[in-house]
Amino acid sequence: MMKKLKKFYLFRHMSEEKLARLEEISNIVEYKKGTILFFEGDEAKNMIVLIDGILQVYKTDQKGNKVILHHFFPIDVIAEIVNLEHMRYPASAEFETDGRALVINYELFEKEFLKDPEVSFAFIKSLSKKIKYLENVIATNMVMNSTARVAKFICEHGHEISSLKKSMIAADLNMTPETLSRILKKLSTLGLIEKKKDEIIVLDKEGLETFYL
Repeated sequence: MMKKLKKFYLFRHMSEEKLARLEEISNIVEYKKGTILFFEGDEAKNMIVLIDGILQVYKTDQKGNKVILHHFFPIDVIAEIVNLEHMRYPASAEFETDGRALVINYELFEKEFLKDPEVSFAFIKSLSKKIKYLENVIATNMVMNSTARVAKFICEHGHEISSLKKSMIAADLNMTPETLSRILKKLSTLGLIEKKKDEIIVLDKEGLETFYL
């Protein structure tokens, strides 16, 4: 597994010795669908790297309803800003599928690995990626109409759509599943996509891009 993770940008520049030490301070944990990885307010003692599965990050409103903030796909670091700032988790996370994660003792990782300029730079790069995603979410929801949001999502997440339920996609796009279904039907009628069971095949990417570029 560590050989697979060595391709991940955060660990790419590590020597074999460093990777061996990382393995010593880490555990690979398996999770069943529906398992809560952490709750809002929990102390973040570990750095978590999602290896397999889909992870849903959400907050709960006053009525007890989930408000989906983001879906994570492998391989990715989960909430590293919480580790860096020694904060408590600002949201909860639940596995929407069976999954696995590399759980790293963050205190030791910070002490032994973040002194390495290349690792530190990769860590900052990961944070920058999350900031760009947040900016993208804000821009998408404030500026684009519902059809544009769906078209953009399909273009950017085509390889992941088959593993997502419509309710998950709708939650990510801040719309109802019914609205999503109507838009998918519209895009299919226009000949831009083709729907086969749970799969969405892009037929005309440039046509989809005209909705949001």
